[in-house]
Amino acid sequence: MVQRADINSVLSDIRALRSQMNQNQRVDQDLSVRGRIDGPRQVDQTQETSSFGNMLSKAVNNVNEVQQEANSLRTAYDMGDPTVDITRVMIAAQKSTVSFEALTQVRNRVVRAYEDIMNMPI
Repeated sequence: MVQRADINSVLSDIRALRSQMNQNQRVDQDLSVRGRIDGPRQVDQTQETSSFGNMLSKAVNNVNEVQQEANSLRTAYDMGDPTVDITRVMIAAQKSTVSFEALTQVRNRVVRAYEDIMNMPI
């Protein structure tokens, strides 16, 4: 049941990011329409909206960093580093495991959604 809550929170974060992306795209479209109607205007600041691929890439990189940190802590503890205690090692290992499982679940849901779309009749 704990895994389910983690998955749901990850999915709610993805939905929030997706709605934010859609809102940014609507604002960009409104600004482009206004620019054509009102004439040229100078933009002081550009907003860069990230695509789903970029967000997924960032998530994979984040999971990789968490796993590398857990491995380095485990290695330091095995080598006898006095600044690393077993609780930090175990917490880092659990964070690594949970983040990897969440990423795996997101991947499974994306693949399932893709398969559902591909199986839709046209």
